[in-house]
Amino acid sequence: MIEFKEFSFRYREGEAPVVRDITLSIPDGCFVGITGAAGSGKSTLTYAINGIIPHCYPGDFYGSVTVEGLDTVEASLTDISRVVGSVCQDIDSQMVSTVVEDEILYGLENFAVPKDEIPARVDEALGAMGIADLRDRTIDSLSGGQKQKVAVASVIALQPRVLVLDEPTAELDPASSVAVFDLLARYAREHGTTVVVVEQKIALLSDYADMLVIVDGGRIRFADTPDAVLAHSDELLALGVNVPRATTLMNALGAQGLYGGPTVRNVAGAAAALKEVLA
Repeated sequence: MIEFKEFSFRYREGEAPVVRDITLSIPDGCFVGITGAAGSGKSTLTYAINGIIPHCYPGDFYGSVTVEGLDTVEASLTDISRVVGSVCQDIDSQMVSTVVEDEILYGLENFAVPKDEIPARVDEALGAMGIADLRDRTIDSLSGGQKQKVAVASVIALQPRVLVLDEPTAELDPASSVAVFDLLARYAREHGTTVVVVEQKIALLSDYADMLVIVDGGRIRFADTPDAVLAHSDELLALGVNVPRATTLMNALGAQGLYGGPTVRNVAGAAAALKEVLA
């Protein structure tokens, strides 16, 4: 369980809180997508989960954030890191080794994982991300999508109960983005891992998330199932969230009493719904 209780935070160099009065509960094993306009405070929420706030970014911290029973202020960053695995937006800055296998070994060795467990953990992480064939490749020879999978593999090798990713598809094409989300979703289902993803592509998030969280001006505006959140397409557009046009169209038809079906997320869904409307 991840729980925010009336959480507010102002960075030391800032004049005002970046997030305000955040109260949110994320159940174990939930796949959560966080989105919002640039500067809305969504990345700050992830920093509060993985302990970067307040341990690396000091400031005024109000309320509380607990992750799997750990208070992120009172617990050490090392203890939090044993529970929460993080993948940052700038993948190159996260890489510390020159070879894929060494990248995965680095975390295992630094966390003093017993030596007899390490080979199996490396094999499992590579297999889970579908990159077993990249084991001996150099990092600089990989594509953006391959680097992203290596970064995730190096984190899941540590077997965290929570996985936090900040815009993991920012530099990826649509096919690679879907591939990364497919692997994340499958891993989460198989291991009961809680996944929290900051992502601008709300259509992509909606296909995988159990819960969508929309942040605006440092406050949570919506936190619900993807269908329930996308039903507010006009409000989301006003907040700077790029809602799929198919969703906006079908919501508009629904407002006029011409469509009463489930929320539409993509063109294929809109085409099927329009056939019913026009029948």
